[in-house]
Amino acid sequence: MMSLRVNEIFYSIQGESTYAGRPCVFVRLTGCNLRCRWCDTTYAFHEGEQRSIEQVLEQVRGYKCPLVEITGGEPLLQEAVHPLIDRLLLEGYEVLIETGGSLSIDRLDRRVVKILDLKAPGSGMDPHNNLENLRHLDRKDQIKFVVADRRDYEWARRVMAEHALAEKAHVLFSPVLGELHPRELAEWILTDRLNVRLQIQLHKYLWDPNRRGV
Repeated sequence: MMSLRVNEIFYSIQGESTYAGRPCVFVRLTGCNLRCRWCDTTYAFHEGEQRSIEQVLEQVRGYKCPLVEITGGEPLLQEAVHPLIDRLLLEGYEVLIETGGSLSIDRLDRRVVKILDLKAPGSGMDPHNNLENLRHLDRKDQIKFVVADRRDYEWARRVMAEHALAEKAHVLFSPVLGELHPRELAEWILTDRLNVRLQIQLHKYLWDPNRRGV
């Protein structure tokens, strides 16, 4: 029986993406192959316990919520994520997956909403971006840039233009909490008339930014 190393499963308000504001069940898997400078879930690098797919599904069902996000860490590190997704789709869930963008997404079911994080220079992980993943996105999917400063913003703007990202998927610009004020990022977006969505991490404004399980 296939199993997953699970860091936490919880029910909260979706704080990011075009789904922000909706109730959502989060399945956070253990392990990550990147070490972003501003990472807010370092506890997911190693903490967790093995659970069968059926145990994960049983807990998800208990929340009676149609929207599920699989996140991490980096969820694509675990082979069993694919049968988990298959089961969730079979049971009628709307499934999102958030990935750090270094591993291939080509095996993901087309029905899954892929939230692909392209790492800007401020993360320290930009050499790991797998730009081949852009070929596997469609209009329902999302490309996220986490922006720490003006250099990150200019980098994201250039990558967005070079790859015509706004024509491929939803594009999200998200400021690093405590480093770049959302208003400043908003002003840059408006000045440059970018076809992007400003994303704040809504859950960090509703609850303590360091609180887990939200």
